[in-house]
Amino acid sequence: MSEPIKTLPLVLEPPRGRGKPPRHLADFSAEERKAAAEELGLPAYRVKQVAHHYFARLQRDPEAMTDLPAAQRDAIAEALLPPLLTSVRTQEADKGATRKTLWRLFDGALVESVLMRYSERATVCVSSQAGCGMACPFCATGQGGLQRNMSTAEIVDQVVDAAAAMANGLVAGGPGRLSNVVFMGMGEPLANYKALVGAVRRMTSSAPDGLGMSARNITVSTVGLAPRMRQLADEGVPVTLALSLHAPDDELRDELVPINTRHSVDDAVSAARYFFDVTGRRVSIEYAMMRDINDQAWRADKLADVLIAHGGRAWVHVNLIPLNEVPGSQFTRSRDEDMDEFVRRLDARGISTTIRDTRGDEIDAACGQLAATGD
Repeated sequence: MSEPIKTLPLVLEPPRGRGKPPRHLADFSAEERKAAAEELGLPAYRVKQVAHHYFARLQRDPEAMTDLPAAQRDAIAEALLPPLLTSVRTQEADKGATRKTLWRLFDGALVESVLMRYSERATVCVSSQAGCGMACPFCATGQGGLQRNMSTAEIVDQVVDAAAAMANGLVAGGPGRLSNVVFMGMGEPLANYKALVGAVRRMTSSAPDGLGMSARNITVSTVGLAPRMRQLADEGVPVTLALSLHAPDDELRDELVPINTRHSVDDAVSAARYFFDVTGRRVSIEYAMMRDINDQAWRADKLADVLIAHGGRAWVHVNLIPLNEVPGSQFTRSRDEDMDEFVRRLDARGISTTIRDTRGDEIDAACGQLAATGD
C-alpha cells in the first residue's frame, strides 16, 4: 500500500477532571453492600431485596418493587439504583435479531452496546470505556479518542438491560435468555481493569449477588496489554480471552495496533499462552482481514509460525474477521479468495481457524464500527 497509515497517539490513562458516575448497587460486592446498608441506615435484608429485583428479576423500576415500603421505595432506589444509562436510540438489523443501543451516560458521554440473537445463544457486546485510547487506525472507536473509563455498574447495567430485553421478548424470536457477554464494544477492557473484573464477578456470582452467568460464556477482548493479560489469568475467573493480533510481525503491528510499540507480538502471544496455561481456556486470536495490508499468504504462514512457537496448536483458535469498513477509512475488506487462502494456509499447519459471521454492519454495529454518535 503506497499511502502511509495514519495513526493517533496512544492514550493509556483517561483525561483527568471528569466526574464519576453515582454509586450503584452493581458497584458493590456482597460484603460492600452490607456496609452500604449501614451507611444508608437500612437493614441488610432491604438491600438484598433490591439486589434480587435487579439481578434475578432484571427489574430497575422502583415502582415494580412492591415488597419495599411504599414510603421508602423512591429513596431506596435513588440510593441504590440511580439511573446510569439513558437510551438515546435503538436500531435493529438482521430482521430484528440484532439490536444496537446508543446510551448517554450521566455526564453526557455516549457509548454503544449490541445485542445479537443466534439460533443457539444470545450475546451482548458491551462497552467498557467511553471511547478508546488504543488508537488503532482501522477502528472507528479508536479514532474517536478516550473520554473516560466506565464504572463496574455502567458495564453491568448494559448486560442487565440486554438480559431484560431477551426475557421480555423485545428481540425477534420471542422471550429467551441472555447467555453470552463479549467485551468487544467501545474501549480496551484491560485498560479499565478494576471495573472489568468487578463487572465479571457481578455477572458470574449467583443471584442475588449477581446474574449467575457462566464465566466460560464471557469473552474479554484485548489489543495485548500483556501484564494485565497475565493478571487476568490469575484472577480465578475462567473467562475466554480474545487477543486482537491483526498482524504477526512487529513492523506492521506497530502501525495497526499502536500498543505493540509497548508490548510486542511476542509479549502479547506469550501472555496469551500464559492465560491458557493457568486457566485451561483456549485463546481466540482475532485477526481483521484488510485488503493488501495484512492478508498476504506469507503472513498466514508467519502467524502459524508465531503461534506454534508458543507451544503447539491446541491452545489457540484463529478467528478471521472480514474488515467492517468505516466511511472515509483507507482500510478495506480483504478479497474472498485471499481470506480463503489465509484459512487454507493455517489449516494446513493444523491451526483451528474460522471466518467470523458478521452481524449488524448495516447499522454500524459490527466490530470496529462503534462510534457512538448522536446524529
